[in-house]
Amino acid sequence: MGLLSDPYRRRALSRLVLRLNTPLCLLSYAAGLGWFLALAFPPVAPRTYMSENAMGSTMVEEQFAYGERALSYAREFAGHKKKAGGLPVAWLEKTMWNLGLEVYKQPFSRTLPFPDETRERYMVKGTNVYGILRAPRAASTESLVLSVPCSEGQHNNQAVGLMLALASYFRGQIYWAKDIIFLVNEHDLLGMEAWLEAYHDVNITEMQSSGMLGRAGAIQAAVSLELSSDVVTSFDVAVEGLNGQLPNLDLVNLFHAFCQKNGLLCTIQGKLQRSDWDTLPAYAHSLQTLLLMVLKQGSGRPQGDHGLFLRYHIEAITVRGINSFRQYKYDMSTVGKTLEGMFRKLNNLLERLHQSYFFYLLPSLSRFVSIGVYMPAFGFLILILVLKALDLWMKLSKCDASPVERLWDGDQAAAHGAAEESRPGLLTLVPPLLICHATGLTLYFLPVLGQHVATQHFPVSESEAVVLTVIAIYVAGLALPHNTHRVLTGSGSDRGWMTLKLLALLYLAMQLGCVALVNFSLGFLLAATMVPVAAAVQPTGPKYLYAVLLVLVTPAVTLLLGIFLYQELIEYPVSVLECWQLFLQAVAEGLLDHYLYGSIVFPFVAIFVYPCWLLLWNVLFWK
Repeated sequence: MGLLSDPYRRRALSRLVLRLNTPLCLLSYAAGLGWFLALAFPPVAPRTYMSENAMGSTMVEEQFAYGERALSYAREFAGHKKKAGGLPVAWLEKTMWNLGLEVYKQPFSRTLPFPDETRERYMVKGTNVYGILRAPRAASTESLVLSVPCSEGQHNNQAVGLMLALASYFRGQIYWAKDIIFLVNEHDLLGMEAWLEAYHDVNITEMQSSGMLGRAGAIQAAVSLELSSDVVTSFDVAVEGLNGQLPNLDLVNLFHAFCQKNGLLCTIQGKLQRSDWDTLPAYAHSLQTLLLMVLKQGSGRPQGDHGLFLRYHIEAITVRGINSFRQYKYDMSTVGKTLEGMFRKLNNLLERLHQSYFFYLLPSLSRFVSIGVYMPAFGFLILILVLKALDLWMKLSKCDASPVERLWDGDQAAAHGAAEESRPGLLTLVPPLLICHATGLTLYFLPVLGQHVATQHFPVSESEAVVLTVIAIYVAGLALPHNTHRVLTGSGSDRGWMTLKLLALLYLAMQLGCVALVNFSLGFLLAATMVPVAAAVQPTGPKYLYAVLLVLVTPAVTLLLGIFLYQELIEYPVSVLECWQLFLQAVAEGLLDHYLYGSIVFPFVAIFVYPCWLLLWNVLFWK
């Protein structure tokens, strides 16, 4: 406190901050990126471990031997599915009833805000079918879910067959202390969202469905199963949920433990972990896996049906059986034993999973990075905004000082020009703030509301109209705000743009800090691209260079580069034209995810990040 109250020490601190500001910012940015790159290094990422005592051991004897029955169910389901032209509801009800389950169905419908051209649907109608196995040793107070998404074609027929075989086997066991729900949901995420909303008696996405006739206890955990082959060479686990939510790490560890026990190859992000963890190729492999998780989590999209369970505080993962023609092949009995072991361990839970981590990154299935380790990388990036804001505040405080104080500091030129420089009021900042945020609100509301008007005047479909309107408003916003400050007197001074930039930097730091607490990957990706340019931009100096850099770090370009990087990481490179098509598809899916499931990425970018970027654009063209 004495340092800030003493005028001599305060002036010394001010001169020190002004002189070392740029080197400190460069050092902080290098430290942030270096810290993130070090997260894939094994000494930084410790081995995973089971925190929940009830699931700490895999010493259970799995006895599932209904592999052939699972394949028989799958073939029968595929035949009825082809005959019905969709989900064979009547056959599923009859089969589950014969297995001794309480069987219910749930019709639902949803009109999309605009047509989904990727899946060719607009008016979606479907039916979910589920059966409940009541626990013989307890009241129906808790339950587990095994779900299988049913899509068109031959996809996931084997998963339905295995689920029915597991239901048949589970029905004959007496050790169940929790109800088990076997769910077949139609239309993937839409069907799952309809079932979850009806089960919890809420309606948050305007889904229309019949009431839930049968319920089990409070859902403790869920596993979504996807299989499309009679044999499996490896299992891939998906953990990223809606808005970047992640399941409790113990559930992922449980899956990994039983895969190791039964000799199954298991992957994450489609990549096997290497045994030579202390070599450079192993580090590069772990870094690729880590980057894939960051890109998927940053998108805010659920990477499977499990992603919607997490909103209701239900721990869930999606397990995908892969047939990649490796030399190791596993039949349905081995896969069934793995799922049996997982459900028997979950059956032992006395309370919800809570002891392990909810915020983590996974460079491999056997190693993890906790929030306390990866958050400093983000903190170093935000420190740049704080340092630059402090630098601007010092300069503005210097402008407020009297001519005598400036002479005392040795700034004679500033002392003589103090009286000549007009001092703008706070009203100077109102037009840029209002117009930038009005542009953001227009970007959020207009594309969907104005799609029918666009289709009447232009030869485009509704989906194309929405995406092109988003791009048009996004680009048009560049020309709107940078002249607004001229309407008031005194806005052309250095003090005006410095005050606006100070506000923009603090605003950006607050936004990124808030979103990083919920979705670290989204906050880090935006910070790594926007922060250095935001700190450097000013109306003096190489303006055209600043303009190019500012355009390159806009969220739209960040999305485009993220798509290109993702395709490279999955070893499926694309051309520039293909990348642009994927970009347009990602924009449309981002809007649909928001309106259908409640994703926050699109409104966050449109209402907060984009207006803040426009404020920086306004600073650049301040005259």
